[in-house]
Amino acid sequence: MDVILDFLLLVIVANGAPVFMQYIFAGWCAWPVDAGKKLYDGEPVFGHSKTWRGLLFALVTTPVFAVLLDYSLITGLLLAVYSMTGDLFSSFIKRRMHRAPSSMVLFLDQIPEVLLPAMLLKSVFGFNLWDIVLVCVIFIITELLLSQVLYKWGIRRRPY
Repeated sequence: MDVILDFLLLVIVANGAPVFMQYIFAGWCAWPVDAGKKLYDGEPVFGHSKTWRGLLFALVTTPVFAVLLDYSLITGLLLAVYSMTGDLFSSFIKRRMHRAPSSMVLFLDQIPEVLLPAMLLKSVFGFNLWDIVLVCVIFIITELLLSQVLYKWGIRRRPY
């Protein structure tokens, strides 16, 4: 169970780092990952809320937390890369659905950012199929509850 909690904490750090960076630095260095480019459908690739600042902070913060939990820097970095890749994938799909940046699509906003690192790092964490299902379910519930708390504290702009 400790490994599952460690994994969940690292995924929360990876996904929470951009939120805290936005709260702390507002518009400073908030360059969109997609550079404002639009695709054939007239929608941005990812949207303005996916920034280099948030991405880089996730890639720096998660490995530090991994080391504090006795995992390697590489494990933390890979987890951050996979989680942020899942998050960018979600944003890409939401833009194709013509959803606004920072809007929420239940499950699409949670599953890729936890499932991708869980699957790709299953041997590092010793996960089996049921462990992966469990971390996904726990992450979805935790993320939805934590978002409400961060909204009440004024850290998130929306309660999701």
